[in-house]
Amino acid sequence: MASLSPITPHASRSGLVIGIALAVALAASLGIGWRYLGGTQFLLYAAALMAGFGAAFLLWRIDLAAAGPVAPLATDWGLMRSVFTDSQDAVAITNRAGKLVCASPRYEELAGHLMLPRELPFTIPGPEQLTEACRAAWRDGEAVVEDVQLGQRRFSALLRRCGQHDDHIVWRFRVTAAETPLDRARAITMGSGGQRLGEAGVMMVVVDGGGLLMAANAVFLRRIALPESESVQGRQLVDLLRTGADGTIRLASDGEGAPSLRIIPIPLGSEQGDEEGPTAFLILDEDPEAITAAAARGAATHHLHGLLAMLPLGLALVERDGRFLFLNEAFARAAGIAAADQIVYPSDLVVEEDKGAVSDAVRRFASGRALPGDLAVRLKNRPEDPVALTIANAKGLGDAAVLLSLKDDSEQSTLKRQIAQATKMQAVGQLAGGVAHDFNNILTAIIGHCDLMAMRHTPGDIDYDDIQQIKHNSNRAAALTRQLLAFSRQQTLRPQVLQLPEVISEISQLIRRLIGETIKLEVKHGRNLGLIRADPGQLEQVIVNLCVNARDAMPEGGRLILQTYSVPASEVRRMRSDIMPIADYIALKVSDTGVGIPQENLSKIFEPFFTTKEVGKGTGLGLSTVYGIVKQTDGFIFANSEMGHGTSFVIYLPVNHSAAPVPQAPVRVEATGELWGTGTILLVEDEAMVRAVAERALTRQGYKVLVAGNGEEALEILDRDGVVIDLLVSDVVMPAMDGPTLVRHARESFPDLKVLFMSGYAEEQLRKSIAIDRVSFLSKPFSVQQLGQAARDAMADA
Repeated sequence: MASLSPITPHASRSGLVIGIALAVALAASLGIGWRYLGGTQFLLYAAALMAGFGAAFLLWRIDLAAAGPVAPLATDWGLMRSVFTDSQDAVAITNRAGKLVCASPRYEELAGHLMLPRELPFTIPGPEQLTEACRAAWRDGEAVVEDVQLGQRRFSALLRRCGQHDDHIVWRFRVTAAETPLDRARAITMGSGGQRLGEAGVMMVVVDGGGLLMAANAVFLRRIALPESESVQGRQLVDLLRTGADGTIRLASDGEGAPSLRIIPIPLGSEQGDEEGPTAFLILDEDPEAITAAAARGAATHHLHGLLAMLPLGLALVERDGRFLFLNEAFARAAGIAAADQIVYPSDLVVEEDKGAVSDAVRRFASGRALPGDLAVRLKNRPEDPVALTIANAKGLGDAAVLLSLKDDSEQSTLKRQIAQATKMQAVGQLAGGVAHDFNNILTAIIGHCDLMAMRHTPGDIDYDDIQQIKHNSNRAAALTRQLLAFSRQQTLRPQVLQLPEVISEISQLIRRLIGETIKLEVKHGRNLGLIRADPGQLEQVIVNLCVNARDAMPEGGRLILQTYSVPASEVRRMRSDIMPIADYIALKVSDTGVGIPQENLSKIFEPFFTTKEVGKGTGLGLSTVYGIVKQTDGFIFANSEMGHGTSFVIYLPVNHSAAPVPQAPVRVEATGELWGTGTILLVEDEAMVRAVAERALTRQGYKVLVAGNGEEALEILDRDGVVIDLLVSDVVMPAMDGPTLVRHARESFPDLKVLFMSGYAEEQLRKSIAIDRVSFLSKPFSVQQLGQAARDAMADA
């Protein structure tokens, strides 16, 4: 990247003006000298004058260069958002850390302001393809994903690296294809549907919000006598109609003796939310004798019902007495009507509070005393989301008097709920991680002081048992924070390549003791199971938690089934999951024959602190911990339940193709002897209580300890003359200057400085952002012995 010039464009323009002014002044002075002086005096005068002007110009340039470059202005994100306001694309900007710094209103409508672009629930492609496109944009400056699908809308995604320092990525999602009711109505009008409708004597046209024709069936084109060389598109529909003195409507091409027309509008909606969107019109001849004859033959009604059945719009016909005459499959699906449901009146579809409004609206439209419009109602089978019920007159369609239209937006509503749920779970996860971090600092101080007190009390002392009880309860609290970190996916995991049946075999006896004798345990393993990469201890916790929940759901006894099987990529593709990427998985299914989970609770069971158990019999963290561990292992978990027939949880873990099983590394037993050491340790910790206990612990073990409350104080200590630091022990998250920044500055002067990080967050989570070589890590809370062992190991590492 080119460096900034000391002379800015603004300064260059100013220098040009000053230079011209000096030149003019110099010329004027020489002219005056030539006028009044002569010979040798003029030459001396000219030389002195030019020397003076040259010195002034040189001093100005030196002063300007000393001023240095003009500092770049900070980015005005509010201005940037205003620029994007009128854009039809969904635009988002992320920084080098992957955080969302700016988003257009279109993007917020698409995803919600907390969702990162690569975390959107796209069905095509998977999240890993967008992540790879982001890497390509950072590397190459630009990347394109041609086909991105979210719900029923398709986009092209353009990623471009930009910014003054090329430190931002602009994500631009542009709609490429989205089939709308308007698209389908136009296709039906000009296709076989329009032809079948024409055979029943019904004309069909589609117009835009301004009344311009967009499509028409063949019978309408014949009736208006349009020459074959001309197109109907773009013509005003009202120009092809005329109104008689009696208020009847006829085609402009028909004579006075032609029958009047009955026009039935079908609103198609608008993506922009405009009230005057595109509309389909059914146009019939209002000839009582012809209608009566057609009704007698049943031909018109048959063709009309056949056409309505083909339409993707939810349409229904209602008789004059308010009963349903016909409804198509799309209407039944949108209304949530099953084949066995006895639906007679439109009011049977809605909740009790909306029955009166629907009945009154149908009665007014049947009598012709109302104009077409929408009515916001709540369906009985889906009362949480209000829907728009469009009502219009339908006279002239046999016995039908009212036309009802209902759009199936269940997929869109589900997508909105999923995004809202994902946003909420993300926010709760961040809160849980922050709470666990602060709580770990408190537990570190409690456990450390307990260890220091235990050094002055031997077993048998009156206070010894109390100290041990405090430490025991603190360790139980530390286990609770590990559950919170597991839910927020910030727990420290030790993944290994292993076989899932072997993990189940090791804990099968423990499970049998936990579930009791009244529950029969069945274990079934599939063949050709691949390898997985997971933390065996955490995976055991997942299985045990699910088995304990299953036991509680079967108080009278039953069966608990643990089943493993292989799920190849072809099977995942047939599942058409919107969440799981297509890959090979190993599945673990935990099923019971218990009481089941109500459907209204299924979407909440993985939320922290949600439980249906009575007070005192559950914290509500079991399934949330399961969810966090599975997601941190790059897996997926789904629940299915039926009241009275039991519940099943299915966990999908990706197959690891890269390595063979490795033996588990031996667990290092905490040293019981003295951990004496020598050397100088610089301890940096912003929490005073943690700093105090760590200083006392390291001092008792023989080290000289220098303490600092933040990164700035630590750098001042490192800059002192004669100070030699053998080990830097620092917290990771601190105000102003965090631990990684401190280490980078310190190693500029001391490249061989040994570092021990300590933090209440997970090691894996921190190492992704630290990216510093030759550092050790100690997770909070820790005991005095663990701190001494970690310091000794860090100083012993080469």
